Formats: sequence, C-alpha cells, structure tokens
Amino acid sequence: MDLTNAKWRKSSYTGSNGGNCVELADAAGAVAVRDSKDPNGPVLLVTRAALRSAVDSARATR
Repeated sequence: MDLTNAKWRKSSYTGSNGGNCVELADAAGAVAVRDSKDPNGPVLLVTRAALRSAVDSARATR
C-alpha cells in the first residue's frame, strides 16, 4: 500500500521532546500505525475495530 501522501497524526499527549510515540494515518479502510522516531520504518495496518480494542485494553490495565 502506498502511504506516500498519508497524513500522519501524533498523539496530543506527545511532549515537545518527541518521546515514545506512535503516529496514525487513514489507509483505505484501515489505520496505519508507525513509530514516530522511525518514519521510514515498518508500518502496521489494522482495522479500526482492532485498534479500538487495543486502546480499550491498554486503558483498562492502567
């Protein structure tokens, strides 16, 4: 999948120093996820439902 023109978004919780963050972009019916420190590295494609489930699970364990 070509993500050359994808509009990547960082979390609003990202500090000015970057930190350990991921970036998300819309990707033809899925969500593309990448490491903000390695924008040319690998990209994970997940469904919106899978991402929502992962976020909900992470919130539940805080």
